[in-house]
Amino acid sequence: MNERVQRIKFVLTDCDGVLTDAGVYYSSQGEEMKRFSIRDGMGVERLLKLIDVPTGIITGETSGSVVRRAEKLKIKELHLGIKDKPPVFEDILQRHNLKAEEVAYIGDDVNDLEVLRMAGFAACPADALPAVRNCVHYVCKSPGGHGAFRELAELIIDSRSGE
Repeated sequence: MNERVQRIKFVLTDCDGVLTDAGVYYSSQGEEMKRFSIRDGMGVERLLKLIDVPTGIITGETSGSVVRRAEKLKIKELHLGIKDKPPVFEDILQRHNLKAEEVAYIGDDVNDLEVLRMAGFAACPADALPAVRNCVHYVCKSPGGHGAFRELAELIIDSRSGE
């Protein structure tokens, strides 16, 4: 597993259920809110600052709160409303001159399965669906929205400490 992790040059993630706790909150006016973990955000920042590994988001949702979170974290690869994720994954590979084995992907639900199988290193939060947990290289100890992304980030960062 460590060899796979050491090759990572880019991290892609789903949003809901990974960066959030999979909850969506609506007020009487219909305003949508999502809960993000500050620690996961620090994982995005540490990946870029310490080992020059950028992060991107591929999500089926089109939430304004995801746009604002990506802006705050300076995530340039933000893909909203994506129902078919593999073509976006392939496009990112091509535009960044990457091989699939150089990309990690973390997802939690069945719409992530194809990309998880394509990625060089696949991970999921502790509370991911069983079908997802059964196809990844690493199951985080933390659930989505509560440090799963940070856990993956630190795993990648720690793999470089021996270089």
